[in-house]
Amino acid sequence: MIDAISSISAFVERAGEAASSSQVTSLQKAAPVAQAGQSVDFGDMMLQVAAKATETLKAGEAAAISGIQGKASVQQVVEAVMAAEQTLQTAIAIRDKVVAAYLEISRMAI
Repeated sequence: MIDAISSISAFVERAGEAASSSQVTSLQKAAPVAQAGQSVDFGDMMLQVAAKATETLKAGEAAAISGIQGKASVQQVVEAVMAAEQTLQTAIAIRDKVVAAYLEISRMAI
């Protein structure tokens, strides 16, 4: 599960680096929150989303391991795994949209 999110994170990082040299390259740095009259870089926002998705997937896996070891309740494990599953489905949907957009752009006549 984490591999899918990591590949999206890497894709977003590479795309951002190609777009501008001032792009955030660390997933650990949170994107700035937009204030009135300010704009937020799309790449920064995607990095933040990818970082949170990775954290959610890791939390789901950790909860599952804790459940197997008897350190977490069944409810905690189910909630964490359901959140991880929803995050993974969202990441896959975003990946599909990015690929579809790339294919659409590549078919445009120059």
